Amino acid sequence: MADNKIESVLREDRQFEPPRSFVDGATLKPADVKALREAAAADHEGFWAAQAREKIDWHKPFSQVLDDSDAPFFKWFADGELNVSYNCLDRHLATKGDKTAVIFEGDDGEVEHISYRELHARVCRFANALKANGLGKGDRAVVYMPNIPQAMVTMLACARIGAIHSVVFGGFSAISLRDRIDDAEAKMLITADGNYRGGKLIPLKETTDKALSEGCESIEKVIVYKRAGADVTMTEGRDIWWHDAIDGQSDECEPEWVGAEHPLFILYTSGSTGKPKGIQHSSGGYLLGAICTSRWVFDYGDDDVFWCTADVGWITGHTYITYGPTACGGTQVMFEGVPTYPEPDRFWKMVDTHQVTIFYTAPTAIRALMKQGDEYPQRHALDSLRVLGTVGEPINPEAWMWYREMIGHEKCPIVDTWWQTETGGHMITPIASSTSTKPGSVTHALPGIVADILDESGAPVTDANSGGILVMTKPWPYMLRNIWGDPERYRETYFGMFDAHTYVAGDSAQRDEQGNFRILGRIDDVVNISGHRMGTMEVESALVAHKAVSEAAVVSRPHEIKGECIVAFVILKNDDPSDELASELRDWVAEQLGAIAKPEEIRFADGLPKTRSGKIMRRLLRTVARDEEITSDVSTLENPQIIEQLQAKGS
Repeated sequence: MADNKIESVLREDRQFEPPRSFVDGATLKPADVKALREAAAADHEGFWAAQAREKIDWHKPFSQVLDDSDAPFFKWFADGELNVSYNCLDRHLATKGDKTAVIFEGDDGEVEHISYRELHARVCRFANALKANGLGKGDRAVVYMPNIPQAMVTMLACARIGAIHSVVFGGFSAISLRDRIDDAEAKMLITADGNYRGGKLIPLKETTDKALSEGCESIEKVIVYKRAGADVTMTEGRDIWWHDAIDGQSDECEPEWVGAEHPLFILYTSGSTGKPKGIQHSSGGYLLGAICTSRWVFDYGDDDVFWCTADVGWITGHTYITYGPTACGGTQVMFEGVPTYPEPDRFWKMVDTHQVTIFYTAPTAIRALMKQGDEYPQRHALDSLRVLGTVGEPINPEAWMWYREMIGHEKCPIVDTWWQTETGGHMITPIASSTSTKPGSVTHALPGIVADILDESGAPVTDANSGGILVMTKPWPYMLRNIWGDPERYRETYFGMFDAHTYVAGDSAQRDEQGNFRILGRIDDVVNISGHRMGTMEVESALVAHKAVSEAAVVSRPHEIKGECIVAFVILKNDDPSDELASELRDWVAEQLGAIAKPEEIRFADGLPKTRSGKIMRRLLRTVARDEEITSDVSTLENPQIIEQLQAKGS
């Protein structure tokens, strides 16, 4: 039935095998991947138990693998004990103590190399400082920091003493920060006086003081790292400088051994109600996911230089900056700035400077840099690269191909990774050494991940190129454990649609004839036109494939005849907006996807409303398209003024 599944009309037949030279040099061979898949299919729990015993150093070995007696509140390795910080640092000291763990480049170009031995010492000193200031096992600490090594040190120090960290992205407003502090009932806040990003001062301590001026009664101490040299107010008895806090502290700190299900962190993510959800992750299962996915997906080896361009304020920065690379004993780049400062070749210059071999970034960044022109990547050799990755949102085929050709020089596998804050790590993604890739497709679920597509009645969608609701039908070790303080919301949001063992991702997806998954967008990013349900992602992909379009976002609005119609917000490369171009784009989409997908309206704009992490706020666009009043907080947007422009263009 048309109203029970999502129709997919975008076709993509180009396919690329991993280069033979890459496969020959890979750490994880295709035969290894085949063995992993067979083992996982034969014994789901046994597979994950074997991975946990192999990849984690346990203080007390576990005897029970999965406890699903209180589903959906699953427990993995519950009677085992470990320390995440120990697994990221101490176990490497004997063999990799002098190896570079982090190559840090600041916004101003300063570069610092930090060895595992030095990182361990910094974490221990700060862990001792946290304890000296009253933070202990189970206490919550909010981290409101720039993307600098001290943020990673703070997270690992919390893990070392059994405290639970909740990182808040350094671009969030005082209101957003206060809401997260209050929800977590945090005892301590770690921040910086400020930092420079794209040459602009971000006044973190000033924002912190605003947040703490109303509420936040749980906060007892604020530790402030002096990064920008900004003039700030320090509240006596509450605020302490980082350098004073660590003064005289030992560079040895015995790790606090905790149960595998002990919460490692809370990370807040947007909810459909607008109220952020505190996603709670465990220690043992989460760490296992960070290690396995880093090794498998990127073919991350001892000689690689890995660079994830995300901020530690997001789940990508948790798993693929703070925890995954360090637990694997790898070398990584950490960057404070933005890709276009001081020039649009900053990323590509850094790749050459630091000889980056694995590069992992967001489609939003790829499209933005693509818009700047080919001249910028062409200034640089980029010959150290061996794997490219994308994260955060579906990538349209045109951007995928540009990434492959212009950045990877057609020799680097692209791993287009689908996962979420809630899933903790990669779920559906190519494995660099063994997966045949398609532009815009996330290909197959990883070993040990059981993904399916269901219609609204819960029946599997078996027709190739028909879409439905993306689900996971078996629990996995690195999944979220709860919504902090709200177990009913957890149950209802993620397991309320079908049953207590079926995780609903909130995304729609389809599979092609080869079983490759393609993400069509959020379930609420689906339009229903004359009884035909269609993911907005493919309309956006069709628009961006037009030579005049740089970026596009598509939403729906009510239509008296069709039920809903499509409104497209379009950013142009160089052309001037005109009625003629709008008509041409509408016809172009109809030609690419069929008349049913033709936008009712094209609105040209200079930009789209995005969070500071680059996520397009489609909820706001839907409000604009429907000419409704915006009542939600827009302070977290990178460019809040763009809302007025979009509203004016629609009036």
